[in-house]
Amino acid sequence: MSHQKRSFSSSSGSSNNSSSGILRSPVSPSAAASQSMKKAKSQQAAGPDRDKNGLHPHPDHFDTPPGSGEEEDAMLVDHDDLKGGGASAGIATTGVASNLSRKKATPPQPSSKKQLVIKLVKAKPTLPTNFEEDTWATLKSAITAIFLKQPDPCDSEKLYQAVSDLCLHKMGGNLYQRIQQECEGHISAKLQSLVGQSLDLVVFLSLVEKCWQDFCDQMLMIRGIALYLDRTYVRQSPNVRSLWDMGLQLYRRHLSLSPEVERKIVAGLLELIERERLGEAIDKTVLSHLLKMFTALGIYAESFEKPFLECTSDFYASEGVNYMQQSDVPDYLKHVELRLHEEHERCMLYLDASTRKPLVATTEKQLLERHTLAILEKGFTLLMEAKRVDDLKRLYSLFMRVNSLELLRQALGSYIRGTGQGIVMDEEKDKDLVPCLLDFKASLDAILEESFSRNEVFSNTIKDSFEHLINLRQNRPAELIAKFLDEKLRAGNKGTSEEELEGTLDKVLVLFRFIQDIELSKEINDSFKQSSQARTKLPSGIEMSVHVLTTGYWPTYPPMDVRLPHELNVYQTVVLMLFNDAQNLSFQDIKDSSGIEDKELRRTLQSLACGKFRVLLKNPKGREIDDEDLFMFNDEFSAPLYRIRVNAIQMKETAEENTSTTERVFQDRQYQVDAAIVRIMKTRKVLSHTLLITELFQQLKFPIKPVDLKKRIESLIDREYLERDKNNPQIYNYLA
Repeated sequence: MSHQKRSFSSSSGSSNNSSSGILRSPVSPSAAASQSMKKAKSQQAAGPDRDKNGLHPHPDHFDTPPGSGEEEDAMLVDHDDLKGGGASAGIATTGVASNLSRKKATPPQPSSKKQLVIKLVKAKPTLPTNFEEDTWATLKSAITAIFLKQPDPCDSEKLYQAVSDLCLHKMGGNLYQRIQQECEGHISAKLQSLVGQSLDLVVFLSLVEKCWQDFCDQMLMIRGIALYLDRTYVRQSPNVRSLWDMGLQLYRRHLSLSPEVERKIVAGLLELIERERLGEAIDKTVLSHLLKMFTALGIYAESFEKPFLECTSDFYASEGVNYMQQSDVPDYLKHVELRLHEEHERCMLYLDASTRKPLVATTEKQLLERHTLAILEKGFTLLMEAKRVDDLKRLYSLFMRVNSLELLRQALGSYIRGTGQGIVMDEEKDKDLVPCLLDFKASLDAILEESFSRNEVFSNTIKDSFEHLINLRQNRPAELIAKFLDEKLRAGNKGTSEEELEGTLDKVLVLFRFIQDIELSKEINDSFKQSSQARTKLPSGIEMSVHVLTTGYWPTYPPMDVRLPHELNVYQTVVLMLFNDAQNLSFQDIKDSSGIEDKELRRTLQSLACGKFRVLLKNPKGREIDDEDLFMFNDEFSAPLYRIRVNAIQMKETAEENTSTTERVFQDRQYQVDAAIVRIMKTRKVLSHTLLITELFQQLKFPIKPVDLKKRIESLIDREYLERDKNNPQIYNYLA
């Protein structure tokens, strides 16, 4: 064994492979292949016993003594290289390899040779005495210098390395605790220094803001030095906060231990915000920084938001009452809109995002929700009458925010019914009823379009209100609408364009659909029927009856005695033809010569002598036709148009004619009423008078008086369709 060691040591200095620690001699290619195969076999056999460094442990290994200058690697030595003096001498000397004979490469054979493993080990280094205390002293000095804003002789790189060394030697826990204790002392002292500071809240807030900014800068510097601690020890410890969070926790704890400071901060913040609401200029930067401090410390909602919302509610409750009393509705709505915009901007600039929703809700409640009824009572009618489209749009938008559109809809319905009732029920203004209703409807449609965003519920309210208005006087609105249409169609395009006439007819058709008592309208001429049917596809509600014309059934007309010239067939032309034979004719002469009925003749003469185109001259002048009037042909008559149209004068309907018309309509309807009564009684069998009347009002499509219904019931009793109950005359029984 001593010979082997001596051969190794004597060759180690001269070998070309000294870096690997293995002695090799020049060999032939066949020998090299043989040795490679042997080495591969030995490595395969020793594979399972490899240590962590990848070396081959062997029971016969030997170690290089410490301090020998060898590398800390294992050296592998083959027994064949160590046996025999000749072999040893061949290895130890140079040039001997040329005398070795070349051998043929043979496959590796099983061998009992052992391989020696040499393992070089260095001694582990030991820490200097008081390493942890000395290192912490350096770090503590740096932390103190940071909090006191003093220069530190040790640079950041050395401080970072010191923290890293402590963490690598498993001292991170103690280091974390010491940093926490050191920071706590400085934070506590800093917050205590704020107690008893300036009574001026604005100055005090500036001191607090500077204290907070200093704390943030100092914690960032400490975190930069101890970043390795944050990345190793803190991450590996689940219940340990980061250095930044640890600092925030200490700041929050000691701020809560100084309630006077916290209350003073909140009072100052609320005072600044109230000053801003009153129009004063404030330092919004201080507000923003301090509110962010509350958010970072996790005390924003509890310490600031709750008292802030209470102050906001009190402020706007008082302002809403005062402003509502001192200003009109349009100005108040603009003020509310401005306040809501200001609160939204306040949330964007310095308040936390979580405050926006409750803040806006509080403002809306105090400025809007509490005053919705007062706003509607005080100014809605004025806005509607003045057609203040922009203000109504603002009102609609604000009421939508507080879910009060139903109140606005009810106010709209009340306004339409109240204003419309003044139009419909004034009998002295019947002549202008239809034009007034058309203008009123047009203004409401414009407001619906521009202010109420075409809200379907509001549109239905307008329709329902107009239907109520049109049928307030039962028959009269229907008659006036019919006459208005008749006048427009008779006038044609006179004074208006085709488009204007079409637009007017379209508007009248809208009113026409609201009429329940359509059958009282006069028959419209064929041209209007065709025109109206082409304009609308909505059902008008007119019931149609069909008759088959046969020789036994043919419509009859009242006889009329008139001598018509074979050239013409119009009353006006008949009268004019009489003046071919005479220059002057009295009323009686014209009547005797034409044979026209007295009433119709007066209307015809009015159109010729009292209208716009006066073909005849009347003596004496006047609008009425008397029996003594004298008529003469107007030789000086001229017109700018080649063809002129002389409209017939429409006679006013007398009260007797109106009553007669209503009676005729009811006579036509009596069969419908009888059928409805029989239909109801056939289903119910027994029914009281009150319930029967109620059912009839629901089923009949036209208005009818209870007196007329009672007459029809009596008629059915006489014809033995019904009978009165023997015990109770108010109950009817159906007779099958």
